[in-house]
Amino acid sequence: MRRRFLALLAAFLLAAFGAAVLIQYVRTAEERAQAGEVVVPVYVVTTEVGTGTDAGAVSGAVTLESVPARLLAPGAVQDQNTLAQMAGMVTGADLLPGEQLVTGRFVDPSVLLPVEAVPPPEGTQEVSLTLEPQRAVDGHLVPGSRVGVFVTVPVVDAKTGKALAGTGLAVTDVLVTRVSGGTSSSADGAGQSAVNVTLAVAAEDAATVISGMAQNAVWLSLQSPGSAADTPLTTSSTGDDQ
Repeated sequence: MRRRFLALLAAFLLAAFGAAVLIQYVRTAEERAQAGEVVVPVYVVTTEVGTGTDAGAVSGAVTLESVPARLLAPGAVQDQNTLAQMAGMVTGADLLPGEQLVTGRFVDPSVLLPVEAVPPPEGTQEVSLTLEPQRAVDGHLVPGSRVGVFVTVPVVDAKTGKALAGTGLAVTDVLVTRVSGGTSSSADGAGQSAVNVTLAVAAEDAATVISGMAQNAVWLSLQSPGSAADTPLTTSSTGDDQ
């Protein structure tokens, strides 16, 4: 019995010794291979980055590491200059920790826009309005349409001193970037059909449009090529002179 135990122990020790020798041999072989291998720098993602993140914000979620040249991914970002050249672009998919940062992951922001939207011109700001259908050309607006923004404001008749409602073309040739249907609730809780329209306007015009919307005094017109660039302010009585 004792001899059998000793034989099993010897076999176990011999097997363990053989495994240790094999592991050491493999490790040494890898070290010898790596000693003569060229390594290159590459940015590796350390924190998950969501789709649509600006390239300028990605630098805080990556770290510069060294990898064997044979493992370098095509289009890998290896320096800050390459990352800076992608300014204005965004991630086209989620970036996960451990993956190399590659230029192919970045796209123009317009690529991520919904199919039913158009990108706003450079230098403009997008403003969204919720309007009754008749105030938004009764459903005839689509992304890419050009509209005029009419705003009604209170004015005082210089001759009579009476309060009047003045309506005029506040902004012209405005690009519609998005249009969607929706429902807004009236004061009594009843649902009312409405349309949501997003406009691309210059910064100085955004305040005019927002102010008009806040007063519920905006009316959109669908403009065609050659439409008048300006419309005189017209007035009507507010009812005070009735």
